[in-house]
Amino acid sequence: MEISQIISAKARRIKLVLMDADGVLTEGKVTYGDGNMELKSFDVKDGAGIELARMAGIKTGIISGRQSGALQRRAKELKIEEVHQRVINKVEIYKEILGRCSLRDEEVAYIGDDILDLPILLRVGLSAAVADAHPEVKKRVDLVTTSTGGRGAVRELIELILQAQGRWDTMLEEFLS
Repeated sequence: MEISQIISAKARRIKLVLMDADGVLTEGKVTYGDGNMELKSFDVKDGAGIELARMAGIKTGIISGRQSGALQRRAKELKIEEVHQRVINKVEIYKEILGRCSLRDEEVAYIGDDILDLPILLRVGLSAAVADAHPEVKKRVDLVTTSTGGRGAVRELIELILQAQGRWDTMLEEFLS
C-alpha cells in the first residue's frame, strides 16, 4: 500500500493502536452453538501484526461494544494491553486509556468499521477503516485498508505504521537473519 506524506507523518507519531473487535478483528459474524457457546474466527495475519507491534514497543488495545469469551481469549494470547468489552460509551474508555498511558490523541491510531466508532475515529492521530466498513465511516477516516474486517486489515495498518516509523526493514532483517 502506498501512503501519502500526510498519513506517513501521522503514523510516525503512533504509540498505541486501538481497534474495534467485531467487523475489524473478525468478519463481523457471530455464530452461536448450544447453550452459551459463541464462536468467532480471527485471522492469524492480524495476530502476527499485533505481535509485530508489541515487538516494536507499540501498545495495542480493543474497545468493543459486545462481550465475548472468544475475544478475551484471543486478546490474552496476543498479550493485548488494553481490553475493554461491553462498552457503550467508547470515548469515555478511550479518554481513560489516554490518561492511564499518558498519551495524546495524535499518538493513537484507531481502526473501526461502523458509526459507533466515529467518536474515537474523529479524535485520534491516525484513523482507519476496514475495506468493508460503513460508507459514512470510510469517508471520514485518514485511511481505508485494502483488506476487509477479519482478513488482515489490522496487520495492514500496523505494517503501515512500522514502515512510516522506519522500523519495518529492521524487523524484516531480524527475521531473515
